[in-house]
Amino acid sequence: MRTDALERLPVRSALPGLREALEERGTAVLHAPPGTGKTTLVPPALAGLLADGAPARNVLVAEPRRLAARSAARRMAWLLGERVGESVGYTVRGERRVGPRTRVEVVTTGVLLRRLQRDPELPGTDVVLLDECHERHLDADTALAFLLDVRAALRPDLRLVLASATADTDAWAELLARQEGGSPAPVVAAEGVAHPVDIAHAPPPRDVRPPHGTRVDPSLLAHVAATVHRGLERDPDGDVLCFLPGVGEIARVARQLTDRLGSGAEVLQLHGRAPADVQDAVLRGRDGRGPRRVVLATSVAESSLTVPGVRVVVDSGLAREPRMDHARGLGSLVTVRVSRATAVQRAGRAGREGPGVALRCWDQAEEARQQRFPSPEIALADLTDFALQTACWGDPDARTLALLDPPPAGAMAAARDTLRAIGAVDTEGRVTPRGRAMAGVGLHPRLARALLDGARLTGPRLAAEVVALIAEPPPAQWGAEVSAALREARRAGERDAYGGRWRREVRRLREALRTVPVGRETGPDSSEGPPEGLTEELAAGLVVALAHPERVARGRGAGSWLMASGTRAEYGSGDGGWLAVAVADRPAGAATARVRLAAELDEELARLAAGALRREYTDITLDADRGQVVARRVEALGAIELRSRVEPAPEPEVVRDALRTRLREQGPDVLRWPEGAVRLRQRLAFLHRELGPPWPDVGDDALVAAVGERLTGTSLAKVDVHAVLNSLLPWASGAAARFEELAPERVEVPSGSRVRIDYGSEQPVLAVKLQELFGWDAAPRIAGGRVPLLVHLLSPAGRPAAVTADLASFWQQGYRSVRAELRGRYPRHPWPDDPTTAQPTGRVRRRS
Repeated sequence: MRTDALERLPVRSALPGLREALEERGTAVLHAPPGTGKTTLVPPALAGLLADGAPARNVLVAEPRRLAARSAARRMAWLLGERVGESVGYTVRGERRVGPRTRVEVVTTGVLLRRLQRDPELPGTDVVLLDECHERHLDADTALAFLLDVRAALRPDLRLVLASATADTDAWAELLARQEGGSPAPVVAAEGVAHPVDIAHAPPPRDVRPPHGTRVDPSLLAHVAATVHRGLERDPDGDVLCFLPGVGEIARVARQLTDRLGSGAEVLQLHGRAPADVQDAVLRGRDGRGPRRVVLATSVAESSLTVPGVRVVVDSGLAREPRMDHARGLGSLVTVRVSRATAVQRAGRAGREGPGVALRCWDQAEEARQQRFPSPEIALADLTDFALQTACWGDPDARTLALLDPPPAGAMAAARDTLRAIGAVDTEGRVTPRGRAMAGVGLHPRLARALLDGARLTGPRLAAEVVALIAEPPPAQWGAEVSAALREARRAGERDAYGGRWRREVRRLREALRTVPVGRETGPDSSEGPPEGLTEELAAGLVVALAHPERVARGRGAGSWLMASGTRAEYGSGDGGWLAVAVADRPAGAATARVRLAAELDEELARLAAGALRREYTDITLDADRGQVVARRVEALGAIELRSRVEPAPEPEVVRDALRTRLREQGPDVLRWPEGAVRLRQRLAFLHRELGPPWPDVGDDALVAAVGERLTGTSLAKVDVHAVLNSLLPWASGAAARFEELAPERVEVPSGSRVRIDYGSEQPVLAVKLQELFGWDAAPRIAGGRVPLLVHLLSPAGRPAAVTADLASFWQQGYRSVRAELRGRYPRHPWPDDPTTAQPTGRVRRRS
């Protein structure tokens, strides 16, 4: 046991308080800043492996990533002076290293969820530690909610620790209190950090464009590379860890650094898809031998990992977050600014083994605009797998689960629609036996459906190969065709980074097909390949289409495709045919999607895979030239029209339904509006606004409903809107008899003219020539005396001269200025000194 290394970890001071909290409450929240050793010291301490008299317990540690799980297990085993698989082991998807003496097992949160679904009591487990809960990964939030249910109903003796590297621990403590009906859970803090870290800001020398979608300004990447070079100069002995948002940015910065540094430093690329030997080399360190290292990493290195030798961290300030377009069925990643908490955690990587420095590639003033904490994944991601997990748990709507943030209603509705379409849940949202089989495979439900049904239709081997290929898309250089990428994967050896992972996943999936409990309708048959007459290319396309039926696409010519979801996509340069789209995204601001990986398909297979999207409907269009309704009976696969035929005599109710749909979509503007109907609607709207019932609402929604109820013809253009409005008057109560009194169409002015009132404004307007109102000291009030008319006084030429709601005041104060301005321009019209006693007239004076 490496006692010296264990004693140097600051989290050691928190162990007595943590043990006491678990003994008294059974739950605790551990706040330990980066570099204090919470991931590597706390689990063996809780398991009683440190020879300090603590009782022996079995501890399950859940990490958000496979790389972190393997690394944490190796680090704990090293500290104990053992090999992985003895006292400390790990289990990740497709890989398990545990033994009969294992007391600490590190798993991914996905593995933990599957174990909870198989046996919620977690037999043989005494303590569960959820690590890095501050990162707010969806699987971790879900696992916590399930564990709290287990503690409440099945295992009150199960101890639970939430470990966070950031200080947002109060919310977790309150959540535990709400679920368990007590005071907030104890928060145990590890004091101090391993070593001090100096924070320095290194903004780009000139403005850079903000990230857009997955695009990052090349000038920022060049600045990051230059800052890495500065970091190497700043600390002549230590290695540099640089955080970048994605694999593409890592590759670009790596090329720039390789050209700049030559053999002076080794550039390593650390991400989830990096070859195992590269990952091992990064985590092993250089032990003072060989050139200095620059490790370019995604967010996988933010937590749980110790990268030995690092004294300098360079932070680009960017990260990738998932986004889901539920309407189109397309998920994507977007580049975002990191939160302040994430920036602190990244900086902490520099202080793991000694004093360090963190160089932040942004101006310090920008930190005021950063989010305090990262966005929870539940608010951003596709929730299909979450919805299946909760359905299997017996809470399809996730209403009773202890979650810090509830799932968005729209995302949950879209997830349930998907699960119903693939037969995973019934119409009430309850899980089906087929759904339980899918949940047991360890794949996204879409991919699980493709594996189970694909195995039956194309054979287990090909189904497993294609699903493994689209679960983790292959390198871009392998091409955009599934069949070509499949050939490359088969040729790649175990030592190839992608090829090795693909082969292991294929073996895991084939084993799952042999062991998962499935019914006859989903289970594989004994076939090892595609059925006779089905080429491998088409069989692969069928498996892809089973995973993403809404992405079945039909060619529209010139490389343009229409997917069943209604989204247009660009792919290749050929025309026509059918396509099964495996990977696609829609760049920010783009009207169409980009297809990254697809397979050939035909109509028969498209119908088979996307049968749930097939529909028949009558399409009603208006022939504007002939003024006739044209009805077509259409068969479609989602938005893709397959067949259509003209119906010479459609059923009247079908026509009316179609007209009502058009009316709802386009609103009342689609109707013909004679001037009299417009005025009648305005008068009714005025009375409804001023007096309320029984005067009817004639807003867009109410009018659409009224017209829809009275449709009798075959054309919206023939609807008599005036008659519909007239029918809405309150005839039954007798109030309609007062319509002209309360909202008169015209009023008689002193000259004898009957002038129309304009009800199109908020206050009804009477526009009349000034001379016609001589002798009138007040305009009439309407709506039973509630509302005065607003008088627009016009010049003899009919142009506005003044506006007033108080004629008496106007004659006394405003008339003289209007008279002085206009009488020279209109000398043949009367301009008396006293308009209140003058004779009103609409005529001009005769010439003498």
